Amino acid sequence: MTEFKDQVYIITGATSGMGRAIAQKLAIEGAHLVINGRNKQRGLDTIDDLQKLSNRVHSFVRGDVGLPELNKDLVDAAVEKYGRLDGIICNAGGLGLGSVTELSFARWKETLDTNLHSVFYLSHYAIPHMLQKGSGNILVNASIAAFKYFPNHPAYCAAKAGVVALTKQMASEYGPVIRANAICPGPVDTPLIWDSAKAFPNPNQAVEAAGQNTAMKRLGLPKDIAELACFLLSERSSWITGTAVTIDGGSIFR
Repeated sequence: MTEFKDQVYIITGATSGMGRAIAQKLAIEGAHLVINGRNKQRGLDTIDDLQKLSNRVHSFVRGDVGLPELNKDLVDAAVEKYGRLDGIICNAGGLGLGSVTELSFARWKETLDTNLHSVFYLSHYAIPHMLQKGSGNILVNASIAAFKYFPNHPAYCAAKAGVVALTKQMASEYGPVIRANAICPGPVDTPLIWDSAKAFPNPNQAVEAAGQNTAMKRLGLPKDIAELACFLLSERSSWITGTAVTIDGGSIFR
């Protein structure tokens, strides 16, 4: 399949979970990828995996997306190596667990840097290249935490609500050349949900309950998120922009 043949995408937080699943599907569909993560070995392992899935060249840029300069490096790597940039997938995330009165100022800032500020930084550097090209896509992995309360997640919820608003603003300001959409996953079986469960007295029971409390009676899978992501990046969704699409197995209304 070649729906994204020779297109170039940057994916942050792409070395595990949902980000890796999105990278795998895009690679199979023919895209060139610049992926990011903090762990060098996981990054190299992911690149090796992507090379096996496709005959395209992929790149890994290690670093913290909460730093503006790292986001510039990602955009520079894509444009210099592949000569174009078709879209960005802002997937990196972190929880910053703790109540408002317990959370340190440093952890609050770190959580917003990773989840919200990084989207602004990457978009800031990527948008001019997409405008010059005449088309582009911004896809942000938000969360149902933008709309739903979770105990001991104030920084995460605030950041995800902010990133949904930022996505809508960019869709309005840069359309029709650039489309911008957010996906809002519910409980997905990734390392992040197990980290999130530490906010509860019994983490194992909390994860199991998260799946059973959905209408579908299961946790989401990374591939579920990848399918939606690639649909929103494709021409099949050419009239969709400024949306925040919930994909949660029917948990947000329960």
